[in-house]
Amino acid sequence: MLFEISEKAEKEISKYSDDYEIYLELEKVLQLDAQKNDLSFAKEEINIGIGIRIISENKLGFAYSSDINKIEDVAKKAYLNSKLNEADENFCFAQNTKLDNVKNIYDPKFENLDVSEASEFLESILETCVENNCEPTSGSFAASLENNLITNSNGVSAFNKFTDFSAFVSINAEKNGEKSTAYDSISSCNFDLDGEKLANETCKVAKDSIGGVTVETKDTKVILDYRGAVGLLNTFVNAFNADNVQRGRSILKDKIGKPIVDTNISIYDDGTLEGGLNSSISDGEGVRTEKTCLVKDGILKGFIYDIYTAKKENSNKNTDDDIKSTANGFRGSYAGTPSVSPSNIIFDFKEQVDISEIENGFLATDVLGAHTANPISGDFSVEANNAFLIENGEISKPVKKAMISGNIFQVLSDCNGVKSELRQYGSFLIPKILFNNLRVVG
Repeated sequence: MLFEISEKAEKEISKYSDDYEIYLELEKVLQLDAQKNDLSFAKEEINIGIGIRIISENKLGFAYSSDINKIEDVAKKAYLNSKLNEADENFCFAQNTKLDNVKNIYDPKFENLDVSEASEFLESILETCVENNCEPTSGSFAASLENNLITNSNGVSAFNKFTDFSAFVSINAEKNGEKSTAYDSISSCNFDLDGEKLANETCKVAKDSIGGVTVETKDTKVILDYRGAVGLLNTFVNAFNADNVQRGRSILKDKIGKPIVDTNISIYDDGTLEGGLNSSISDGEGVRTEKTCLVKDGILKGFIYDIYTAKKENSNKNTDDDIKSTANGFRGSYAGTPSVSPSNIIFDFKEQVDISEIENGFLATDVLGAHTANPISGDFSVEANNAFLIENGEISKPVKKAMISGNIFQVLSDCNGVKSELRQYGSFLIPKILFNNLRVVG
């Protein structure tokens, strides 16, 4: 279907330009939401759309529609929109290259998944929470299948097909008149989600958080659980975005070849990762995905680029080194144009410690307010959520209220991985992380 639509679009757009790109998207979605113990919302929908970009006289034009019967109008609008924009010699489209398969990103189980089976899965999560003497406040389950096709005038034809399954639960726990809350989520390209584990672990965190002690303000060892670490790492990874670097919005500008984090850390962006939530055979521009080393043993090695920022980099520098797209030109949907974005960010720690090795410290399951971190300097001050003291190598008392403050670039210069399961949350594939010197404010 998408290939037939693409052929029709090529005929229409070639009337206006010999330099074009067509992006087609077909998405099937199944979503369920629950309030307390009751299923409150369910939907199944199919979305389809087309986005067309053209380059005419070094000017870029773009238009899109969710009505595939209006391809002629979309092509014409893309051409007319190009007339309104400024010329830029850095505009170009992907070259035709061989694309490699990526394993374990599509689960055929989606094809037979219906509302009844999805409801049973979500209900089992809620029932497990009740069995743990916890009150579910909300929950959800979502499954999606996306097909997208990128073709262009350079001969690129990249077809991506992948699935995504996710579940979420939020609960209340109560004991002796005191309450606590907790929430968590899980995601996978395959319908292999362990809903019972999600419910049990979330309930345990909520029940363990009841009560709590106050803490004094001091610099101490702090373990951030997965969600807590991801909240702060988003600010850190934005500094690797080539667009931010070129606009002077990254503290890492001019630091290639210099140490920027602890020497036991290597960081990769890997769009080819088997089973990766953001893996695909190509990015949103049709560039073959790859594994890019960003940091090796603490040393900054490079940034992530889309086609435009890579060509702009080559235009601005005085060396013969040719910067190419790292296949990080992604789109939110057919209604948007590509921009630089990470795929699967892997934090590889050579050194990992066990909680039993920490005599005194602090653990935060989550942090609130990470979005307020300064995107350029890296300074942050966040509220610790579901936090605990670490005493004599064990997680002990819950903490009533505390803030954590510091600078993400500085604290990553002295940190370790924690011996724990490797999990993917959003773009990040990480263990729990120990920051050896963070300010905890009581």
